[in-house]
Amino acid sequence: MEQAPDRDRLHLLPELIEHQRVRTTPVKASDFAMTADAPTGSATAQRLTFDDGTSLFAKIAEGGPSDYLAAEAAGLRWLREGSAAVVEPLYADDRLLVEPWIEPAEPTREHAEELGRQIAAMHAAGAERFGAPWTGYIGETFMDNGPAGPTWAEWFAAKRIEPYLRPSRDNGALDAADVAAVEALAARLPRLSGPEEPPARTHGDLWWGNVHWGGARAWMIDPAAHGGHRETDLANLRLWGGVPWLAAILAGYTEASPLAEGWEERVGLHQLFPLLVHTTLFGRAFRAQLMGIVSHFTEVS
Repeated sequence: MEQAPDRDRLHLLPELIEHQRVRTTPVKASDFAMTADAPTGSATAQRLTFDDGTSLFAKIAEGGPSDYLAAEAAGLRWLREGSAAVVEPLYADDRLLVEPWIEPAEPTREHAEELGRQIAAMHAAGAERFGAPWTGYIGETFMDNGPAGPTWAEWFAAKRIEPYLRPSRDNGALDAADVAAVEALAARLPRLSGPEEPPARTHGDLWWGNVHWGGARAWMIDPAAHGGHRETDLANLRLWGGVPWLAAILAGYTEASPLAEGWEERVGLHQLFPLLVHTTLFGRAFRAQLMGIVSHFTEVS
């Protein structure tokens, strides 16, 4: 269940934590889904337990960019304007992000279908443009939210593909031929990306680890929020083995907001960004998956 905090004491949390007036217990990613996107090595995930037995969830920064937790909180607030299924940031500053403690529960079809409807509502809230007015991070990694051209295809190529090619080449994940092939595919995005749509209010990093299943509903956590293409969030739900009850999530989504014809054929295009983030961060282990998508679209285009 979600534990309701005493909001009158939230502003005291940094002092209470510093002086050990609230019990902190480390939370491992393997034990609790809400830690799934905590930046490795620069933040710890903690359960904060008060004298009355209530708990909160906290990310406590120990390095990395000075504002990435504040940026995450801003994204959560923005996304919550469109969907009640986005976890609420209760307190945030540059070194601390606090959210409700939500006990994990087994995924269910009912919650999956409702999650699909909530993702559709979030997308429908829209955005002023592709990108966002705040500094972007995916985890703690750079993410350029600046404007770039009037269409999603132009913006995605400039802000979600190109910036990750040089780092991926420099660390040995991609070679010169790989980079050239990705660049060629990026140039064809206007022909491959389907009907043009207005900017959607997107989570931006909606893989299965950023869906937290609670007893009352499924929650969206740890966003890289920005104005993007709604198909991107749905494509990312398929990554790394896929989210539980994916078909039910999609059924709920399409019931609320039908997708453009051919959207399933475009899934790989939207997965280019998270895969390039992984080649940037983790090297050649993710090359095969990335280049498999590039090869597929080279053959069909």
